[in-house]
Amino acid sequence: MTHDKCLLPGLNAAIPTDFVCRLSVEHYHEMARVGILAEDAPVELLDGWVAPKMIKKPAHSIATELVRKAIEGILPAGWFVRSQEPITLSASEPEPDAAVVRGQVRDYRERHPYSQDVGMVLEVADVSLRRDQTTKKRIYAEAGIAVYWIVNLVDRRVEVYSDPYGSAESCDYGARRDFGSTEAIPLVVQGRQVGEISAATILP
Repeated sequence: MTHDKCLLPGLNAAIPTDFVCRLSVEHYHEMARVGILAEDAPVELLDGWVAPKMIKKPAHSIATELVRKAIEGILPAGWFVRSQEPITLSASEPEPDAAVVRGQVRDYRERHPYSQDVGMVLEVADVSLRRDQTTKKRIYAEAGIAVYWIVNLVDRRVEVYSDPYGSAESCDYGARRDFGSTEAIPLVVQGRQVGEISAATILP
């Protein structure tokens, strides 16, 4: 298998029509280890499919940085923010725009965080909106990640999903609440509200 064969383009679909190489998490790691997949390759593993990452517009980059700073400012001790770095799930290795992770940065020298290490995940969505609202939402729910935020730049709102349920293709979140630019969003970690973030501070 060559690097080129795995990275054919395709940006719009939320189902595996744009996912071009089926792999287990273990095979995905092995490809990176032997150099078939470059460490900075613009892909992530979603449901066993190597998926090209979406192109980032300037507003996406700004929102990602605003989110990281806002969350870091109110997290309790024992948690930190990883930004655009992998988390390892059973059949996926997504790279969310932000993840609240248990412990310290150096705890993950030998592995990426697993689902049980993650308090919440967040995606900034513009061109990736459909994928974030469907494929990624199901993947995060299946992993049992308690809270999932989408910073929806298209509709200028923050979608907060909680209460994951179901199995396999039926996984979803049981609760959703949308926050407009004038509202404050509660940041919940391990079932406890640790602070609030104004939506206006993370919407560029």
